Amino acid sequence: MPHADFVVVANRLPVDHDPEGGWRRSPGGLVTALEPVMRKSDGAWVGWAGKPDVEIEPFEADGMQLIPISLSAEDVELYYEGFSNDTIWPLYHDVIAAPRYRREWWNAYVAVNRRFAEAAAEAAAEGGTVWVQDYQLQLVPKFLRELRPDLTIGYFHHIPFPAYGLYSQLPWRKQVLEGLLGADVIGFQRVADAGNFARAVRRQLRYETKATGIRVPQEDGSTRVALAKAFPISIDASSYIALAEREDIQARAKEIREELGNPKTILLGVDRLDYTKGIRHRMKAFGELLQDSRVDVEDVTLVQVASPSRERVETYMQLRDEIELTVGRINGDYDTMGHTAIRYLHQAFPREEMVALYLAADVMLVTALRDGMNLVAKEYVASRIDNRGVLVLSEFAGAADELGSSLLVNPHDIQGLKDTIMRAIEMPASEQGRRMRSLRRRVREHDVEDWSDEFLSALAQVRGTEGVGS
Repeated sequence: MPHADFVVVANRLPVDHDPEGGWRRSPGGLVTALEPVMRKSDGAWVGWAGKPDVEIEPFEADGMQLIPISLSAEDVELYYEGFSNDTIWPLYHDVIAAPRYRREWWNAYVAVNRRFAEAAAEAAAEGGTVWVQDYQLQLVPKFLRELRPDLTIGYFHHIPFPAYGLYSQLPWRKQVLEGLLGADVIGFQRVADAGNFARAVRRQLRYETKATGIRVPQEDGSTRVALAKAFPISIDASSYIALAEREDIQARAKEIREELGNPKTILLGVDRLDYTKGIRHRMKAFGELLQDSRVDVEDVTLVQVASPSRERVETYMQLRDEIELTVGRINGDYDTMGHTAIRYLHQAFPREEMVALYLAADVMLVTALRDGMNLVAKEYVASRIDNRGVLVLSEFAGAADELGSSLLVNPHDIQGLKDTIMRAIEMPASEQGRRMRSLRRRVREHDVEDWSDEFLSALAQVRGTEGVGS
């Protein structure tokens, strides 16, 4: 395989195995953002193919060199389901669920991160650029720097970084910080996340931090400066706009309203089935609005799309049971022959169907208890080419920093959430238009290509090179 000037390292490859043979591109913003850079620089992507105990040789797809990492069933259980999703995920999401700290999970995490780093070191050309993605691979930057000091290394953290009081629980807190500081640029979704990281570095490692720069001591006694700052991620807005303009998708949006019995107002939630998303809080608020007779099942329907997630992790199995019981109880109390209170869909849908849903929905409910960004909020806004619809957005989602014309809400405050939902339902068309135009301007002007350009430019500047994205 030729050495690549630009290498992406992510937990997953940007393709999924097609049951009928071959590979198909994964949906998702990251692939969309990085594909142009990959093509321009003859890039390579290091990641797991998604199936355990399968050895796959490097191959080419969609003009990208793909380098599969093999993970055993035990690796998946310990590194991915264990440390990544039962230790780091809950800890970094403000301990909404209790994190579990197990040494065998940590040992697997170290071993798998080393394997990813070795593959990237082998794939990268002399003086190349490597961009590591997300919390499953926090140790890769340091391992990579030890193997290949000639490389420019970036890392982007897609989820929140917790406040020091929470982060300090982690038994391997120093090792993780040192792992991340192997990168020249460490990117976060929010300014607050970058600040939490810098504070942890000061408290744990005693390194000097100034503005967004962190002085990292080297073995030869010198120091280098790592940049830790916010680069909020976005979406490929133009692709959502193009879908929303299609007549067949607009017709499907009308059909959805008819299938739901043509209610006056459709409320929509779209989430992975995850305890961080505030789905229970949203349903509690809606159930109470029905109970208080502030809304009527004939007039208002909640559509909740909850795509399956981490179905072998105990906390997620419990969450699914809890939500399905809640849906059953509310529907049992309030459904009529012609109208359903909550239409609950535990499945994933293609992007075309999602855009039709966005066009059909009068109010989008994003009530995350903690979220790095929440791209669904931006997808809804981009899709609303009619400048109508209301976005109710949790202040604990990263998107709240940018989408200030939404109705911001604290999802823990159920009464406040109920009042905000009512305000959204009753909002006049003129106010909807004013708010939505402002939101759409932001999402169009700062799209996913901007995000990758900004990050890679910062990476090139830090190393004083004319690297990728400069």
